Amino acid sequence: MTEEFDDSFKELEQSVMEDMKRVYSEKTIDHFLSPRNLGEIPAHDGFGRVTGPCGDTMEIYLKVRDGRVMNASFWTDGCGPSIASGSMVTELAKGKSISEAQKITQQDVLDALGGLPEDSLHCTLLAANTLKEAIKDYLAFRKEPWKRAYGVH
Repeated sequence: MTEEFDDSFKELEQSVMEDMKRVYSEKTIDHFLSPRNLGEIPAHDGFGRVTGPCGDTMEIYLKVRDGRVMNASFWTDGCGPSIASGSMVTELAKGKSISEAQKITQQDVLDALGGLPEDSLHCTLLAANTLKEAIKDYLAFRKEPWKRAYGVH
């Protein structure tokens, strides 16, 4: 019985992967199945949270040193394309100056993922906008870090 279940599960898994490959690029599938930079960065320097028009929420955490994004991570309650977009935008931001990271666009994320279906394009916009919010948060607190500890904006 267990062997039958294992075989059925493998067939289903293979069918799902074939369907995904018809819709999404290899890069998107890779970032969805193995997201990079997932989770919160403790003692982060910048944080952004945005809820997109579809209801997906994304959070991005930044660690910044000497004006460069040393680390970036994300969390989302969204779909596969949202996960892939969050993963990719954090990869794109790492190592960049704040100025360079601010210029990362929806199109940059889309291009890096190898495209998305039209009904998933909003996921890349959500990722780019959330990165911008995290940068905005970093810039607001960088000269007065004590405000973050007290929740003062």
